[in-house]
This record gives sequence, structure tokens and C-alpha cells, in this order.
Amino acid sequence: MTQQDIQHLYWRAGFGLTPKQYALKTQDNRDTIIDGLFKASEITTMLDIDTSDFEELLTPALAKDAAKRKLIRQISTKKLKTYNRLWLNRLETSNQILREKMTLFWANHFVCRDNNILFVKTFNNTLRAHALGNFGDFVKAISKEAAMLKYLNNKQNRKLKPNENFARELMELFMLGEGHYTERDIKESARAFTGYNHTVKGQFVLRKRQHDYGIKTFFGNTGRFSGDDIIDIILQQKQCARFICQSIYKYFVNETINTERLEELATVFFKDYNIENLMRHLFMSDWFYSEENIGVKIKSPIELLIGIGKTVPIKFNDEKDQLKIQKLLGQILLNPPNVAGWKGGKNWIDSNTLMLRLKLPSILLANAHISIKEKGEFEDSFDIYNYRKRPSRFANVSVDWNNFEEQFSGYSSQELKTFLMASKLNKGTENYLETLNKSSHMELCVQLMSLPEYQMC
Repeated sequence: MTQQDIQHLYWRAGFGLTPKQYALKTQDNRDTIIDGLFKASEITTMLDIDTSDFEELLTPALAKDAAKRKLIRQISTKKLKTYNRLWLNRLETSNQILREKMTLFWANHFVCRDNNILFVKTFNNTLRAHALGNFGDFVKAISKEAAMLKYLNNKQNRKLKPNENFARELMELFMLGEGHYTERDIKESARAFTGYNHTVKGQFVLRKRQHDYGIKTFFGNTGRFSGDDIIDIILQQKQCARFICQSIYKYFVNETINTERLEELATVFFKDYNIENLMRHLFMSDWFYSEENIGVKIKSPIELLIGIGKTVPIKFNDEKDQLKIQKLLGQILLNPPNVAGWKGGKNWIDSNTLMLRLKLPSILLANAHISIKEKGEFEDSFDIYNYRKRPSRFANVSVDWNNFEEQFSGYSSQELKTFLMASKLNKGTENYLETLNKSSHMELCVQLMSLPEYQMC
């Protein structure tokens, strides 16, 4: 594999790689490198946070104790912020990069939001555990998650008074896509999910008195279907495989769909709904590494933030700064905007986020102020950026430039540019770089990361 191929793979299957990581792979062929990705992600390492103090307060009498409910909300809110930070750190530092990248992908597919840290932790780890497994088992597990039962109102789904919200989103957003089912399919499938509920600590329970055991007709099939049966019937439609592969293609390959390639992936996935087999086929395909798919994806805010941190390690001394930056960039982990999740692609860029994205490297790495001046916005010297006597700072961070210098020791300016930039630089940008003061690798790094092309991977 070429350097470009390896970097492309690791940006899509993870969040980039360091020079040391790249050096270990330069002599390996594609099979070996991709096998290594999957082998590193064989085991699921759960993302944990101590919730024992929270769980002690979860008792059946909770509904009648307003003071205890307020205390629970306060504890949960604090722990959710910490869990956000733990997840961000995991994404940046884990060796199980493919499983973690898939977990992030599925979090924007099976979209869910909750204010209960115990439910959120369990849901997040369910995404992680099933991220490379069987898709059918995955959906069935998600349908029984306490956070999802709350989020899509399935707790209110009862015999003789069905709530159709989860059944509708199951088909529209999770398995088939809009227009591939009827209103009757929604009504009948909703009956199959009646009685789905959970205990105060989030364990799934089927309330038998609230479940509809009657005959249902769904997609031309008739029987006393349960929720799992409904999912199995949907899996029999190739449109399900096609819908999931469309999302996979847009996220890992290109926002512009190649219908021939999409159908190729759908055929592979439809055989057994094995997510690992699908991703392995994708990464092994020659077309995945074609020029039309390299450097054309706009980095999500999380990808941008982690990519900077992998190149120059950053420690946020105040977790509020991490949350602030996520909010300003438009993507807060654990807090999707709605049931459809983040739209991605060009939607990441608008007048509010563009300037911050371009200035973020200098803000984080050199303590710069946000500037909106039209000329010279990347031309301030590194010494000015790094001026430590400023009265206020946008983010309180510690930057490990020693690690950066060690990683890129021996790299020429051209090699540093090649390593950091996935998207080809046009002639104007190349000429612009020639005019800049590049007295050090640190300065050049900040300047390169501040280019519009760095927004791409």
C-alpha cells in the first residue's frame, strides 16, 4: 500500500495515525494491515464510569421523592459530562480504533439521547459491543435498551393503546428508509413491541399484561409476532441491507453514492448481515482507494478535534472547554440534535463554524484569539500565537510539543505537509504556503492545520 492508501484507510477506519504507527506498516501489504485493524478490535473494552452512588438512589419509591429525584438529576448531569470526556479520550487513544470508529458511526444511526447516566452508559456500550457483529442481533438489543425505550416512547406502547413512534423510526431511520413500508405496517409492528419496558435500573422487562399477543399481519406475513419477529421479517428485505450500506458508504467512502458500488456492498451484507464482513470487503476493495474517494470527506467536529490531538497531544485542563468547543462546532457527544442525528457532510460547515474550524489549531496549540480579519489570518508568527501573558484564554490546555517533535523528527517540511494533508492542495494554496514563515515544524504544523484543505480527509 502507498502512504496515501494507508493514511486514507486510517482516517476512514479511525482518526488518522502517528508517524510511528505509520512506520510499522510501511512494509505490510493490504491484507496484513486490514487484518491488523480487525484483530485489534476483536475484544470489546467497555467504556466505564462509576455509577454506584447513582444506582443507590434508584429505588421503586423514587417517584414519590422529589428531593431525591433532584439529587439524581444533579449527579447524572455531572457524570454525563465526565462520560463525554472519557469517550472523547477513548476515541483518541484506543488501540481498538475500528471498533471505536464504528461505535461513533452507530451512535449517529441508532440515535438516542437520555439524561440518565446509567442508561446512557449501557446504551453506549451496547453500540460498542455490537459494532462489528451481526446487525439483526444489534437491532434486537437496541430495541430493548432502556434509553431507547424512553427516547422513542415505547414505554407508553401498550395493548389496546399502541404508541407507534418506535415502530415508525425502526423502519424509517434504523432499517429501511422512508417510503419502504405502509402505515399499516407501522400499526401492526407497533403491536408487536407493546409491553416493552425496563426496571428502574434499566434492565429490560416484557410487561405481559401490556403485550398484544394477537395475530398481526406485517409485510405480507401473518402470525403472533413479537418485536424480534418483526425485526427478522424486515431483515428479509434486501432494502434493509441496501439502506444500511448507503449510510456506511456515505460515512466511510463518499457522500456521493456510486450505485454500482452500493449494490455490491448490499449484496455482501444481505448474505448474513455480518458487519465485520461488510467492512472488511469495503476496506479490501480497490475502489475504496481510488482518487475520487480520497480527501473528499469533510471531517466531523469530533474527527477534526481528535485528528489535531493525535498529531499534537492536547490535555484539556477544564472539561468545560471540551464541551464548549464541541457545542460551538456543532457536535456534542451523547447529545444528538434530534432523532435523525447529525446530517454530516456539508452541513458541518456554516458561517458560524467555518472560522472556528480554521482557527481551532492556533487556538488550541498556540493560544490564539479568534480573529475575523480578512487578510493575514494565518500569517501571525508562532511567537505571537504562543504569547502566554494574555489576560484570557479560549481554552485552558496543555500542549505536548515534545511528543510532536519526537514523532516528526527527521521529517522535511514537504513530508510533514504530505503526512497532514489528505486533500490535494491547489496551486494557489501551494503558492500561499511558500510565502509563510516556516522557521519551525511547530509553526508549519499550525499553518497547515489552519488551511481549508485540512478540513478534509
